[in-house]
Amino acid sequence: MDVYQMLALIALGYVLKRLIKDERPFYWLNLFSTRILLTLFVFGNVASKDLGYLLSIKLVFIYVLLIIALSLGLSYLYTRHFVKDEDWRGALMILSTYPNTAAMGFPIASLFLDDITPAILYSTTNSLIVLPLVTFIAAHYSSGKASIKDSLVKALKFPPTAANLLALFIVLARVKLPSWLLEPAKSIGWWSIPLLLVYFGSIINLREFRLRHLAEVGLFRSVIPFLFVLLTLRGAGDIYYAVLVEASMPPAIMANVVLAHYKLKAGEGIGVTVVLTLITLLFFMAIKALGA
Repeated sequence: MDVYQMLALIALGYVLKRLIKDERPFYWLNLFSTRILLTLFVFGNVASKDLGYLLSIKLVFIYVLLIIALSLGLSYLYTRHFVKDEDWRGALMILSTYPNTAAMGFPIASLFLDDITPAILYSTTNSLIVLPLVTFIAAHYSSGKASIKDSLVKALKFPPTAANLLALFIVLARVKLPSWLLEPAKSIGWWSIPLLLVYFGSIINLREFRLRHLAEVGLFRSVIPFLFVLLTLRGAGDIYYAVLVEASMPPAIMANVVLAHYKLKAGEGIGVTVVLTLITLLFFMAIKALGA
């Protein structure tokens, strides 16, 4: 699915919400997509990897950790001093930490690379780490900053996170699940993506859209990671371009799934995500045109 198809599905959800006033169809759409389809998709994708794969991506793995630490650490410090709204504190950290490395990152990486394998490695590694992390943050802030134990328990009750951790344990234990189990999980679970995009279109709240929120998310999610990779990894060949693109992507759909599940500014989050997606797309297309 390319960026334009994603935006079209979000627009479809926005229109459907104006035509269908009943909230129940969208509630069940979100529930089915998140708790069943997305759980299958996450489990199938992670469990299909092997330990050798994880050990073969050292430089990419290091940069995934660095970018997560940079975006999360700086956004956390910023929210402590400059953001009073507790819900937006959690939402900002989640949107800043979870990039759209696959649905948007892969098409943009292909503008600069013939082989996007490094981008795929970055995306997969990032997803393994960041989903449990942002789920914990969401659980913590949605419960009025509950204890770490309570927040962990609440995070594990989110089915895709539990599936992610179970699949990672299977990989680390060197257990190889049969393809007849994993392939249907991935192919059926994939349908969570278009269905969730329609749902997000239905909850966009453009009336509460704030330029300040766009600037905050853009700074910590895209601008700072872009500059960091530009200054520290230049000259590393295909890995440089792959990491530069992936680290700079706007917030992921999954980031908004987490916000919606924990009721943390989901409407504002998807609005910021859509606008930042368009800006990022135009930015990289301009870079490609200037370099051509």
